Amino acid sequence: MAIDAWLPVNFTLPDGRLTRATLNVGSDWQLYDTREGLALVSSAALAAHWCSDGLLELQQMSTITIGDQTLYVLSSPAKQALVPLPDCPAPSTVKQVRHFADAFRESRKQVPDASLHDALYVESLGRLLPTYTSSPAITDDMVLGRWLTGGVSVSVSSVSRLRTLTSWMGEKNLSENVTRAGLQFDDTPIEELETHATQQGDGTPLPRVIRAAPRAADGLEFTLVGRPALTQFLREHVIDIIENSERYKALNIDFPSAIILHGPPGCGKTFAIDRLIDYLGWPAFQIDASSVASPYIHDTSKKVAEVFAEAIKNAPSIVIMDEMESFVSDRQMGSGSSSHRVEEVAEFLRRIPEAIQKRVLVIGMTNRIEMIDAAILRRGRFDHVVKVDMPSREEVQVLLEQLLAALPCADNIDIDGAAEQLKGRPLSDVTFAVREAARLAARAGKNAIDAALFEQAINATPSRTEEAETASRKIGFT
Repeated sequence: MAIDAWLPVNFTLPDGRLTRATLNVGSDWQLYDTREGLALVSSAALAAHWCSDGLLELQQMSTITIGDQTLYVLSSPAKQALVPLPDCPAPSTVKQVRHFADAFRESRKQVPDASLHDALYVESLGRLLPTYTSSPAITDDMVLGRWLTGGVSVSVSSVSRLRTLTSWMGEKNLSENVTRAGLQFDDTPIEELETHATQQGDGTPLPRVIRAAPRAADGLEFTLVGRPALTQFLREHVIDIIENSERYKALNIDFPSAIILHGPPGCGKTFAIDRLIDYLGWPAFQIDASSVASPYIHDTSKKVAEVFAEAIKNAPSIVIMDEMESFVSDRQMGSGSSSHRVEEVAEFLRRIPEAIQKRVLVIGMTNRIEMIDAAILRRGRFDHVVKVDMPSREEVQVLLEQLLAALPCADNIDIDGAAEQLKGRPLSDVTFAVREAARLAARAGKNAIDAALFEQAINATPSRTEEAETASRKIGFT
């Protein structure tokens, strides 16, 4: 789609810079490349909004007139970031993380209510400038998690997964900078395993291996609040086999079988696996497009083999295949890269049984189960294919009761009615609605959440558009 640029190429900005390519656009702003850096051009209304919120001073911007329209310009040095958060690349230095954390904290002080998920990060100002769009908001823990990982939808509260995805910066720096941004980080002590000088085929290091202190050691029972069926399945088919290994070995069951969780986006697959990782305390290795995909012949297969080899070396461990349809889609679908696909699927077919024998728990997740190669779905590779649906009314009610029990609440809150309103939506929406109700109560100077505030919070939690359910048959606990 062609970009409708406000400014032509080689337009002279007030500081003498010449515009080149239009890099990105929003409804009230545009981002331009210049030879000396980047330039943000905004509408007068958006610039006024930033100023009224105290995010910048009007004199920090210059003005230009195009026809009868006045636009505001903010220039950025070449080596400092000026980028919309959805397009922001993952940080590569601790210094970058520290600068962003400071910008995040200071911006949130100025705009406690505006969503920052589609803000513009202006490093030279040390601010995130909200664009105040009507798109569904994303909570701060998800915004920071996405930025730290370069776009992976992970919350900073998903400690084990975040540690794996940001292992390059180290545990101490991760904890310090999440806290520096004004968010909470569960700094559960970790015990580093023996390190290995292992690299992937292209020379990039594999994720640092860490082991979180297992929650099982605390005597806590594994529970997924609001998901009793999935909780029971993981207890029976994974946890009980691990915790009572001698009893199962006597009947020739040495280790849990591989599992696939499939269902629509937001149904809770990743949340469930994060909780399982926290409970077991095993090192986890992720296979996804960002870590192993390659356009070069044989390179993807080689990287897959190296991840499995590292997981086996650190067994007992977990290998998580996220969006697995990207790697093991049906070889009969046919495409220009079908020969590569055959090789990648064959590599997984070899590695999965070997990993299970060496005490590596293999878990796949997908939104498109119908795309998975039939050979992968056969028993012996993935014995269990589990459909994870959106939560029912009863499941939402259980979660609401637990979340509200931890907060001061009036007696008139209709939990049954709220559960009916929120059923079929991601559990993250339920959590957000409770958090929003608490924020509204604090803002209003009240010491408890009442029915009116809770209803207002639910209405302010827009439903995300769900992907159409696939036409494939529902697969239960098979």
